[in-house]
Amino acid sequence: MKALSIACAAALWVSSSFAADPFTDAVQQAYGPYRVALFNTNGKSQPDSQLAIQQAMQAWEKYVRPASVKATAPYDRDPDFNKSIAEVDKAYAKALQQVAANQLPEAHETLEHVRNVLADLRQRNQVVVFSDHMNAYHAEMEKVLATGASSLTNPQGLAQLTAQTGTLLYLVRRMQTQATSELIRNPDFQHAVGAVEKSVVDLQSACFSQDIEAAKTALTRIKAPYSRLFLNFG
Repeated sequence: MKALSIACAAALWVSSSFAADPFTDAVQQAYGPYRVALFNTNGKSQPDSQLAIQQAMQAWEKYVRPASVKATAPYDRDPDFNKSIAEVDKAYAKALQQVAANQLPEAHETLEHVRNVLADLRQRNQVVVFSDHMNAYHAEMEKVLATGASSLTNPQGLAQLTAQTGTLLYLVRRMQTQATSELIRNPDFQHAVGAVEKSVVDLQSACFSQDIEAAKTALTRIKAPYSRLFLNFG
């Protein structure tokens, strides 16, 4: 996977989509650089990954740190708020160390933890942003990618994969209905989310046709369109 240059990614860093409270807004502001770091550590460029993580950490310090000093509603009622902030701090520091040791896959997994911590933090406090719908699709997509190809060798594997494509299709269409008005008006978003939907429809069609070879091919084309959607809009 080609690393995303920091210059090309600069436009992704500042989200213009805001939530209802200052802390969630701050996290959204810092989320663009985080997505670049996650994308780059899924590639092969150590220098780009290192720089991306450093700049994600800078964005976290700039936007989130001030907003986390005194939690505002609804987070002010969360006894584990500071623990979550510390978890993100530790994950960033660990990922930076792993990249320095040229352990990019390990750093990518560590950065995944940042997404999970922030999602759990919002869920505990009944805050929902568009990223949560992206995360729901991602979680199911990872299950499909982990088991889909191998399951096709089992008697019930095709039926199982067919059911999973139904879940994926529901989740990608939910991303479309839950997108902000700004995203809905954005043709680039519509193109990107449409590509994700098409990848799922192609897989589902192969399953409905009971074409195992076509299903295997379609499985290999699931992740890339989601990655592009997440990078730009997740």
